[in-house]
Amino acid sequence: MSDSYGKLMKDGLWENNVVFAQLLAMCPTMAVTTSGTNGLGMGLATTAVLVVSNILVSMIRHTVSSQVRIPVFVVLIATLVTVVDMAMNAWMHDLYKVLGLFIALIVVNCAILGRAEAFAVKNGVVASAVDGLAMGLGFTGALTFIGLIREFLGSGTLFAQASNLLGPSFAFLEMKLPGYGGALLMILPPGGFAILGFLLAGKRVMEQRMGERAAEKAELATA
Repeated sequence: MSDSYGKLMKDGLWENNVVFAQLLAMCPTMAVTTSGTNGLGMGLATTAVLVVSNILVSMIRHTVSSQVRIPVFVVLIATLVTVVDMAMNAWMHDLYKVLGLFIALIVVNCAILGRAEAFAVKNGVVASAVDGLAMGLGFTGALTFIGLIREFLGSGTLFAQASNLLGPSFAFLEMKLPGYGGALLMILPPGGFAILGFLLAGKRVMEQRMGERAAEKAELATA
C-alpha cells in the first residue's frame, strides 16, 4: 500500500503535475504568478480545497447517484472555496486583496473537479486524501517556482511580502537584488507564457534523458 501512496505522490508532484503535465488551471497560473508569495498562497488555498473535496467526495460516493453527482460535487467544492475565501479575507487580508478574485475562481479550477471525477469517486478516503495532497502540492510547487522566476526577472525581488502570508517570522525570505529594477515584460502575461514554455521544454528534455538512462541500465543488466 505504501508503494501505491508513493506512486500517487510521484504522479502529483511530477509525472502528472497539474501545470507541467496536465496543463490545467492556466488562468490562475498566468494571473497570480507575478510573485512567489502569490503563487504559494494560491497553491496552498487550492491544496486545502483539493484535499477536503477529495475526502468528502470519497465519503459520499456510494450514496450519491450518478445522475446528480456532478451538481453535488460542484456544491461541495463551492462551499469549501467560500470557507477558504472568507478565512483568507479574515486572517490574511493584505494577500487577499491581491488574490481575492482568483480565490473565488478555484470553484471552476478543472483540476479539482477532475480529481473528484477521475479518482476520489472511485477510491477510498485515505487514498483520495493522498491524491488531493499530492496534486495540491504539485500545483503549489509549480505556481511558486514560476512566480519566483517571474518575480526575480521582472522585479528583482524574491518572496516579496511573504510576511503577509506566512507571518512576520518569515520576513527573512523577502530579498531584493541591489541595483536591478527588473524587466516589466516578465511580470506581464507574455512573460508568464514564455517562462512556462521554457519550463515545459526543460521538463520534456529531462524526462527524455531519464528514459534513455533507464534504457541503458536495462540493457547493461540484461547483457
